[in-house]
Amino acid sequence: MLKSKLAGLGAVLALGVLTTAAFAQDKPVAGEVKDGSPKGKTLTFVSYGGIYQDGQVAALKEFVDKSGVKLLNDGPTEIAKLQAQVESGNVTWDVVDTGDLPPYVHCGKLFQKLDLSKLDVSKIAEGQVGECSVPAMNYGVVLMYNKEKYKDNPPKSWADFFDTEKFPGVRALDGSGDPTGGLLEQAFKVAGGDPKAMTAADIDKAIDVIRKLGPDTIYWKTGAESQQLAESGEADMLMMWTGRAMTAVKNGAKYAPAWQDWLVVMDQMTIPVGVKDTDAAYALLNAYLGKQSQEILAQQTSYTPINNDAQPKVDASVAAFLTNTPERQKQGYKQNIKFWVENFPLAQEKWSALMAGN
Repeated sequence: MLKSKLAGLGAVLALGVLTTAAFAQDKPVAGEVKDGSPKGKTLTFVSYGGIYQDGQVAALKEFVDKSGVKLLNDGPTEIAKLQAQVESGNVTWDVVDTGDLPPYVHCGKLFQKLDLSKLDVSKIAEGQVGECSVPAMNYGVVLMYNKEKYKDNPPKSWADFFDTEKFPGVRALDGSGDPTGGLLEQAFKVAGGDPKAMTAADIDKAIDVIRKLGPDTIYWKTGAESQQLAESGEADMLMMWTGRAMTAVKNGAKYAPAWQDWLVVMDQMTIPVGVKDTDAAYALLNAYLGKQSQEILAQQTSYTPINNDAQPKVDASVAAFLTNTPERQKQGYKQNIKFWVENFPLAQEKWSALMAGN
């Protein structure tokens, strides 16, 4: 009888070990790619072009080579286009890089609620994984100024950016899509307000500060255009993505960053509602989150990796624009995401009116 019980216990323990081992094998590990897992399948990855999307594609090369998937690229990301695809039931975008707010605004409607059992998010900083998104990378929106124009009296903050009397010159702002909450909060501060106490009615006050910059203000539509504005010297102060700013300086632009209150931003990686092969989309997403993929992305773009184990080898020109150093973290400004999600339609309406010249 005792032998029988021991044998039975042994069988149970063996089954438990096998089950645990199987579970461990099935649990995804960021960056790991199963050979031939989505072989023969086609995935379309959508992002914002330029050095950023080039870097993302390079980061996904191992996934493409090992998995056998055919990867197509499209862009730039446009929420209206994605909405049309979802509403028509013909979704052709499989994994989409978006700005920081859309996955919160459209969670469960345009973007799938993520099944985190299919992703390894253990190496991502706390608070960066959303219900419908994981971070694509961390970066900054930074004030860049013309060193030759401002010489020994350069602008040091967004307050200086909005001060056209003390710092005359042409400004250039991001007009590529949705409003940037952090910029509007900085404008509201100039108007005498407290961003922490901002209400929906205060959005107009922030927009008015931007409007008062004058008719010569340039609203760039793409990152490439912002880079060209710096390299040509057409704008004296620019709101720029750190990756584009880094590339412009590398290419000889006589500009420097004012890091105080740089706007902390992270693009988001999402899977749209209605994609034809969610498992393949998850496989791509999990590969992208890996240590090596994130190192490649950082090395090619200067954008900060979101895998905490990543240690990109970068030269001084790239390191100068990484945003994860203790100094940069102290200088960064984080927008009130909750406020902008709740007031997104109104902010978008007001911003669109400004873009239309109203």
